[in-house]
Amino acid sequence: MEKPEINPFDPNLLVELANTKMPFGKYQGWLLCRLPEAYVVWFKQKGFPPGKLGMQLATLHEIQLNGLIYLLTPLIKK
Repeated sequence: MEKPEINPFDPNLLVELANTKMPFGKYQGWLLCRLPEAYVVWFKQKGFPPGKLGMQLATLHEIQLNGLIYLLTPLIKK
């Protein structure tokens, strides 16, 4: 069974990124958008995990790198 492709232009991707929790590691349970930048940079250096989580972390890295993390804050569901 093939996995559906991820549409990089889907606006819901940012909403998901803002509300997805880290599933493992030191920051397990933290929202991805709240992860320390140094932790995301470490993943960049070591290699992002495969699949959707890796894509989300790579996107988060670009957002943090460009100083745009404030754009995710209003997307967090309370």
